[in-house]
Amino acid sequence: MQPSVLKSYPAGVPHEVHPEQYRSLAQMFDESFQRHAERPFSVCMERWTSYAELDRQSKALGAWLQSLELEAGARVAIMLPNIPQFAATMCAVLRAGYTCVNVNPLYTARELEHQLKDSGATVIVILENFASTLQQVIGRTPLQHVVVTAMGDLLGGLYGTWITVAVRHLARMVPPYKLPLEGRTVTPFTQALADGAGRELGPDTSTLDSIAFLQYTGGTTGLSKGAVLTHRNIVAATLQAEAWFTPALARAGDLGKVNSIAALPLYHIFALTLCLLAIRQGSHLTLIPNPRDFDKFVAVLRKRPFHMLPAVNTLFNALLMHPEFAKLDFSTLFVSQAGGMAASEGTAQRWFEVTGCPMIEGWGMSETCAIGTNNPVSNTHFTGNIGLPLPGIEIAIKDDEGRTQPEGQAGELCIKGPNVMVGYYRQPAETAAAFTADGFMRTGDIALMQADGYSRIVDRKKDMILVSGFNVFPNELENVISLCPGVLECAAIGIPDEKQGEAIKVFVVRKDPALTEDAVLRYCAQALTGYKRPRSIEFRDALPKSNVGKILRRQLRVHMASVQP
Repeated sequence: MQPSVLKSYPAGVPHEVHPEQYRSLAQMFDESFQRHAERPFSVCMERWTSYAELDRQSKALGAWLQSLELEAGARVAIMLPNIPQFAATMCAVLRAGYTCVNVNPLYTARELEHQLKDSGATVIVILENFASTLQQVIGRTPLQHVVVTAMGDLLGGLYGTWITVAVRHLARMVPPYKLPLEGRTVTPFTQALADGAGRELGPDTSTLDSIAFLQYTGGTTGLSKGAVLTHRNIVAATLQAEAWFTPALARAGDLGKVNSIAALPLYHIFALTLCLLAIRQGSHLTLIPNPRDFDKFVAVLRKRPFHMLPAVNTLFNALLMHPEFAKLDFSTLFVSQAGGMAASEGTAQRWFEVTGCPMIEGWGMSETCAIGTNNPVSNTHFTGNIGLPLPGIEIAIKDDEGRTQPEGQAGELCIKGPNVMVGYYRQPAETAAAFTADGFMRTGDIALMQADGYSRIVDRKKDMILVSGFNVFPNELENVISLCPGVLECAAIGIPDEKQGEAIKVFVVRKDPALTEDAVLRYCAQALTGYKRPRSIEFRDALPKSNVGKILRRQLRVHMASVQP
């Protein structure tokens, strides 16, 4: 770690972590389940799951999976939202010695088919709400076993039954489906648990070098790739998160009382790391199955003290817009962790005004287990940078030839550490291109390192706008325009221009319906130098976003290309 980083490191945070204290994730789970057996692990729709129950459920499902006599390291797809079945399945797969393949439940049939074929998954655990999508592609995938769960399966007794009936028949959220057998098995989740409960979970054969997850990238630039994350990577990331966040969460007095809000989808690496951190420290999660229902989301936040709220910038924004949000009790909110996309200063200012808890920005990727750099949790204000590398991580800013750049000079952000993937699944050429000769992973983010060791993202390489030979970075424009009175959120792209090469176009979602294009342009004229000023403003009701709320500039570029004469 660079001397400038060490000088700025928070007191009490170790410089390294030691994943070697565990032989696998299964050992970490065993230790936690025994130590925290009587503590609550999660609450969903006001039904609680204890660590002892998670232990029993994952043991039973793991034993059932082993009874299928799968090959060592077999890939098991998990297509579930934020419900108790997710953690039970994830832990079961890893304890049984297999590999988790997290699948976005909102995938289209095309996207699902690609991921199942690319990963070689032979088993899938899926919520029945999404089984009709699987039906469309299952015949073209290597799947041999399907486990179907209903929304209320782990919510207990009559209440769980009622939830399932309500979802199926009142809300009509389960489209009709019929999964063709053709040599496959289709098993209800509850039956798999019951069958597995009568079996013994076999010994843990995984090592730190075994594959734990195939975590697929967003795929916004083409077909998604599976980042190979080993048990060592995941254990290291969990220990890194623990080292960084514990100083703030310890203010709760007892980590077992810490309530972290899981509104971001657990299949996404950001929220997945939160789940693993909770298991490691014995705290609990509030599961939010549908964070887009903001009335219910805010109602859940009102029920009990919450201590950690990780979110992307757009989710922070949406909460701030809800009329009841500002009335909540924020006295126990110790960490508001921003990630997944650049956080805007305008949102950060409003968040602090309402909650009194500063947004702490960090940076990470699927390929790094969501862990990379973070601002200290002791910060009292928004910094606009991505902070310091977490314990055991080295950051370098390199040019296209792999040469490390001096402090203050922009280049590609590169990372090395025990949390960094070993490569892309069955893609040796992509893997080779992802790493420098000295072992750093290229991230595609343009950044610079300051004299104090803090790094600042300038932008993504592919999003850079070239105006009359000057590099313009959309993140900078969006950060400035987000502060314009009446702007809720915005996105900047480059569009072809005969004179300048590219001109800047900004898409704006209004907070104030009376906001005009002229008002935004006048604001930009005051805040931005000439070549950075947008040529045009387009108002929209919403911006295209990924399922975790990340604004998709590429879709805006594709749209503009389709309407250009």
